[in-house]
Amino acid sequence: MLLTRKSDAGQRSRSRFTSSLAASLSRALPTMDRRLFLKRSGIGVGAGIAAAQLGLIQKATAAVEGQTAGAKIEVKRTVCTHCSVGCAVDAVVQNGIWIRQEPVFDSPINLGAHCAKGAALREHGHGEYRLKYPMKLVNGKYQRISWDQALGEISAKMLDIRKASGPDSVFFVGSSKHNNEQSALLRKFVSFFGTNNTDHQARICHSTTVAGVSNTWGYGAMTNSYNDMQNAKAALYIGSNAAEAHPVSMLHLLHAKESGCKVIVVDPRYTRTAAKANQYVRIRSGSDIPFLYGLLYHIFKNGWEDQAYIDSRVYGMAQVKEEALTWTPEKVEEACGVPEAEVFKAAETLAKNRPSTVVWCMGQTQHSIGNAMVRLSCIVQLALGNVGKSGGGTNIFRGHDNVQGATDVGPNPDSLPGYYGLATGSWKHWCTVWGVDYEWVKKQFASQEMMEKSGTTVSRWIDAVLEKSEFIDQENSVKAMVFWGHAPNSQTRGLEMKKAFDKLDMLVVIDPYPSATAAMAAMKVDGQELNPNRAVYLLPAATQFETSGSVTASNRSLQWREKVIEPLFESRTDHMIMYQLAQKLGFGKELVAKIKLVPGKGGMMEPEPESMLEEINRGTWTIGYTGQSPTRLKAHMRNMHLFDVKTLKCKGGKDAATGYDLTGDYFGLPWPCYGTPEMKHPGTSNLYDTSKHVMDGGGNFRANFGVEKDGVNLLAEDGSHSLGADITTGYPEFDHVLMKKLGWWSELTDAEKTAADGKNWKTDLSGGIQRVVMKNHGCHPFGNAKARAVVWNFPDPVPKHREPLYGIRPDLVAKYPTHDDKKTFWRLPTLYKSIQDKNVAEKLHEKFPIILTSGRLVEYEGGGEETRSNPWLAELQQDAFVELNPKAAADRGIRTGEYVIVSTPTGARIKVKALVTPRVNAETAFIPFHFSGWWQGKDLKEYYPEGAMPIVRGEAVNTATTYGYDSVTMMQETKTTICNIEKIIA
Repeated sequence: MLLTRKSDAGQRSRSRFTSSLAASLSRALPTMDRRLFLKRSGIGVGAGIAAAQLGLIQKATAAVEGQTAGAKIEVKRTVCTHCSVGCAVDAVVQNGIWIRQEPVFDSPINLGAHCAKGAALREHGHGEYRLKYPMKLVNGKYQRISWDQALGEISAKMLDIRKASGPDSVFFVGSSKHNNEQSALLRKFVSFFGTNNTDHQARICHSTTVAGVSNTWGYGAMTNSYNDMQNAKAALYIGSNAAEAHPVSMLHLLHAKESGCKVIVVDPRYTRTAAKANQYVRIRSGSDIPFLYGLLYHIFKNGWEDQAYIDSRVYGMAQVKEEALTWTPEKVEEACGVPEAEVFKAAETLAKNRPSTVVWCMGQTQHSIGNAMVRLSCIVQLALGNVGKSGGGTNIFRGHDNVQGATDVGPNPDSLPGYYGLATGSWKHWCTVWGVDYEWVKKQFASQEMMEKSGTTVSRWIDAVLEKSEFIDQENSVKAMVFWGHAPNSQTRGLEMKKAFDKLDMLVVIDPYPSATAAMAAMKVDGQELNPNRAVYLLPAATQFETSGSVTASNRSLQWREKVIEPLFESRTDHMIMYQLAQKLGFGKELVAKIKLVPGKGGMMEPEPESMLEEINRGTWTIGYTGQSPTRLKAHMRNMHLFDVKTLKCKGGKDAATGYDLTGDYFGLPWPCYGTPEMKHPGTSNLYDTSKHVMDGGGNFRANFGVEKDGVNLLAEDGSHSLGADITTGYPEFDHVLMKKLGWWSELTDAEKTAADGKNWKTDLSGGIQRVVMKNHGCHPFGNAKARAVVWNFPDPVPKHREPLYGIRPDLVAKYPTHDDKKTFWRLPTLYKSIQDKNVAEKLHEKFPIILTSGRLVEYEGGGEETRSNPWLAELQQDAFVELNPKAAADRGIRTGEYVIVSTPTGARIKVKALVTPRVNAETAFIPFHFSGWWQGKDLKEYYPEGAMPIVRGEAVNTATTYGYDSVTMMQETKTTICNIEKIIA
């Protein structure tokens, strides 16, 4: 059960639901059958949400029946703005007002389904608790100001800080809520400001996935799709509670179960996903690697590996096998707590029910060895020969609605759009695409060295502010932060974060819901005085329902959102704000050099989303964001009914509006969708699938790591190639030299030869190399190589278990110590062994004997600002809580519903309600991470801006979480820390 406390308002809400239901049945829907009633109302999702829908149907029906003569009713097709599944929604708009919504029954992704959050989307059309106008913090209180004043003061302060401390002293946190177009525009914006100090939420959810997976076989994304899971014979969920984090994705798993798919769930906590499993395996948090090696031990011992697949398509498996065979059942059980019989059963299920798929989420990524964990999950699939197979692959479910797209083309500190990196050639490529002079851009930076140096990550912005300048690889520490759609309560080390907020010279928050950031910035702690020289501004951004643009689901499919309503209150679209701020900063003309401007809110000019996508299409050849033109994407949205729900392939048909033939396309043109739109590549539903021609979405592993290592061939073996390829063995990536050697250069047009000379498949802006290689010869432009089971450029080339920095097993720390302290290329020193050794020496495991982990609830999303501001969702879960085991509760005299104090080694003491449950064992506690608005027992309501205080407030678990970062990506370690739980004595 969930902890809920029904207020009087909640009782009234239920009464409204009962009366609304009766009235709707008797009057508004006199001839409506059950299916149409369910379809329109969303009944069954939640009483409050259904009540809202029913009342709105009554209004819409009245209009149709002529009670509001001449009413203009439109249906706008959009995409849910919560998780990454990509559920399509039809919004019914009457005279500019969003009055009703329906899930799109024709969508091959959500199949007409909604979760609670999706069913409550229409609340965005009211936005009662949104930031309504620009505000500034004055004497501890937020005051309303004009847009002109806000933009003028912010830009002037930015320029002053830039002049005094250098461009790297301003840090821009972007958003995985931005659409693709806004994400790419923000990366360009910060580049023109002169810094790589920019990042977004992907850093703290799946950066270890991107790094680990891309370094294994080429691209750092989900290999297959939610739909393709229907073809799986077995599925291993490890660190994924999809039933709550990605609810609609479970439709596809349940379809697979109906066909006999065996489901294994591995998690420290018995989740709603585990309730659907054939086998649930409880592991100690942070011990994924011992468990995975336990699987491999039995796979290799029993000869269940696919040796032919390994020989032809995998490099380094022999070294992994050697390591796996050292992980005896006794050693595995000691490290992760799982008996041999359970591990054997899981390994046998995966091996004897192929193709099998592996799903992971933040339960596996958010660790100080997250990169190694995800790589070992990949290796399990390589050993079983499941990658590049329908029903197989690694299905990595991402968090926010556009975290995949924002990662692909947005504000990353170590790359330009499309993962082009920061080398001179990458900058010149994008300067050409953007239509600006490379030398001009270079002058915006402190130096060419800083232009080509990775910035700091969002997970470490606290240290970039607090650390002494001499210990940071830039001229000065960070003096100003711009939070452009980011929830700070989703980050660790909350106590230190508050200190960082107070030390800043300027904080700018741009968001429809700025709540947590605004309250933290304004609150006083222990009577301290706030920095009198600090400037804090809040700017109201529009939601994604108040603009148009594309969004990339976790399966790599792109969908086009139509604008549902005009921006509410004084809010402006994010791209309008970027353009207006760029004008004030002196590079407005350059920002839109190749982008069309159109009238936006109030007649003000803003970049056109279609034109921004076309700029992405012109430049992003690396990952195939070139074929998804606005025209093609819009045709897909209009014709969802033509796509198969298992394969995502169009069964045949033309778009009535444009005459475009969709036959053969995969829904949403999942990247890579190579070549120009005119080449009509169909997109790639399943990556690395050699059973298909490359012009049907087929492929092979990417040749991204050279052609040999220590004398060992890294290219695929003879006979391993995508269907119909003219080259039937491994080959390197294509460039102008290889094209000429093969005699294929002559197949380019004269114009293509001019553009492609001296270029490779990633930098040839004509697309000629890709066209000839793929259409004429059936080869893959990125080459044909082996996947890497050994990643020699990582700290642990073969994945290695290392204990978390904060744990309750000092005996295992002695056997599996963490990394030595190190200086990384992310500009900051990072501590490992010194912290772990200190914790063991101080016997913190005795003072804090419970492992603390965190995760999601179905009712809320991300930092929770918008969902906790939604009255229908707020009714469903009103309190922050901690799950603890009955034994742990009994030992402390704690009962369900009582307030308790959760304390951690940081000194934090957060106040939450107790939920006593066997879902966690006696050594583990769980707190959802969606809450904010309390600070160690105190409600911060006095510090919120007027009108922008969430309905539900509670303690943020990350106020109390500890230090710890992945050695490759700086992913924060949120899934494994330690705590104590105390009963509050009155």
